[in-house]
Amino acid sequence: MNPSIVRTLRSRWFSGCIHASLWLLLYLAVTHLGGKGFEAREADATAMPPQSPIPVAHLNTLFSTGAAREWLAETNSMNPFFTRYFIPPPSAPPTTRTVEVTYQGFYETDGGPRQAVCKVAEAFVTAAVGAKVAGNLFVSDATMQSLTLTNPAAMTNILQLNVKKEIVVPIQ
Repeated sequence: MNPSIVRTLRSRWFSGCIHASLWLLLYLAVTHLGGKGFEAREADATAMPPQSPIPVAHLNTLFSTGAAREWLAETNSMNPFFTRYFIPPPSAPPTTRTVEVTYQGFYETDGGPRQAVCKVAEAFVTAAVGAKVAGNLFVSDATMQSLTLTNPAAMTNILQLNVKKEIVVPIQ
């Protein structure tokens, strides 16, 4: 700072003037300087009730399913904010299905072939040895305790008596 300004700030007459002006300001604030106070009055009963700051009239349309469908339809269009790069290609339809098979036993008539009784899903199937049970499964052998099923690819499944087993068969 300039030495003359420093000398002025440190002088006694400057601090005295500041001191006197602060006392004058306090006196004028206390005596109101000819001003008047606020007028206080009771509130009118005819005033409108305050309105809600949040508009909730259109909230039901914000969460409706129609609005969501519109957004989903727009995501598949050409838009710089959405990409089709990450959408996987459609998968191929399944070629196999799982079937629950339960071996229930067999019976044999006089001079006839053995008939194996199986529960396939919810239906009962009676099939002779060599006959089709489900999909491409054929009865290979039926004994007191087990049933042997085979397919044209020579894959065998052995089913125990009254035990559920899930077998994968091709869809036809």
